[in-house]
Amino acid sequence: MKELIEGAGIFIYPLGACSLLAAFIIVERLYSLVSRRVCPPDLVRKVSEGEAVDPGEGSALGRVVGFARRGDVDKSAVKAVARVEVNRLQRGLVLLEVVIGAAPLLGLLGTVTGLIRVFGNISADTGLPEPQAFVEGVALALTTTVIGLSIAIPSLIANGYLQRRVETYAVQIESIVDLMFGRDEES
Repeated sequence: MKELIEGAGIFIYPLGACSLLAAFIIVERLYSLVSRRVCPPDLVRKVSEGEAVDPGEGSALGRVVGFARRGDVDKSAVKAVARVEVNRLQRGLVLLEVVIGAAPLLGLLGTVTGLIRVFGNISADTGLPEPQAFVEGVALALTTTVIGLSIAIPSLIANGYLQRRVETYAVQIESIVDLMFGRDEES
């Protein structure tokens, strides 16, 4: 592991920053996108059955329902509040997408830099590169590529999963808003 870090040279710093940022966002979003924090099953049941709901509910759905139950609000205003809540659920995912794009590009930059080191130190007399420069250049090229892809691939998988969760919650919140206003229109 130490050789991998040393082999990446100066590129280990931005790649490390990408890694830490991705890990933080993934853990924070996994924690925040738990159903009891977004659409608690008990609250969904109460709203679906038309029961009284505590407007002080701290979940995303609770804030939407609390706004809807304030009084004289129309469906479009409640849908706007729901969109704001869905936007809050997506917080940080844009940065995760930046990491997904930046990490492999940093790896590619390290690869090119390593190859420049290899070919930049070719002896005019022998036509061969210096052994030390050759080893360092190839190490830089390979390790930055591996580290960049090792950051981007899990981040891509996590981003897809988290985006899907947000979409699922968005549909659930929208359905509940439609249900609430459909019930009011029938009365």
